[in-house]
Amino acid sequence: MTATIKASKREDLRRSNTRELRNQGSVPAVVYGKGKEPKTIAVDSLELIKTLREEGRNAVFSLEVEGNNSLSVMLYDYQSDPMKDELIHADFYLVDKSSVVDVEVSINLEGEALGQKDGGVLQQTLHQLNVRARADEIPDVINIDISELAIGEGLTVGDLKEGRNYEILNDEETTIVTVLPPQNPNAEDEEEAGDSAEEEPEADNGSAEEE
Repeated sequence: MTATIKASKREDLRRSNTRELRNQGSVPAVVYGKGKEPKTIAVDSLELIKTLREEGRNAVFSLEVEGNNSLSVMLYDYQSDPMKDELIHADFYLVDKSSVVDVEVSINLEGEALGQKDGGVLQQTLHQLNVRARADEIPDVINIDISELAIGEGLTVGDLKEGRNYEILNDEETTIVTVLPPQNPNAEDEEEAGDSAEEEPEADNGSAEEE
């Protein structure tokens, strides 16, 4: 069942009114779509956060705006206050569930790499994939099995199989994860010791020469 978020119209766009909305726990927002006139609205901050946590960042949900029919939307973008850890603005995009959209989907690594068991260090350099899919078929997450990776091996975007219902848009050469060789904790100490030995001054033979 599609999740629903209630919204109110926002016609007074003055800063003082926007500030008051935030103080009341609402998030100023805009709804727009191709060929559609943008609508300014406000939604309850806690309700929006709860819905996104339950349905996922790329979920399509129903937005009930007072005086209008329900709108099928996705959260396109948002702004937050890092100091207060709260939403301060949101952009919703009107979608038809059968329309194709481009979104970012999180990567989830599954399993423990063989190389990790041998002391290797797992390094993940890509955490999200750019995906093209129908709005109602966007995956919540893309799982990648890394259990067979040995030390020195890795996975690129090109190594992934295309999903049944989505297309990956990232460059195929982009590295996702690599298993690095184990690091020798004594390597730096040994290097410093070697440098000290090289810098040790030669014995002073000046007295013998003088005699």
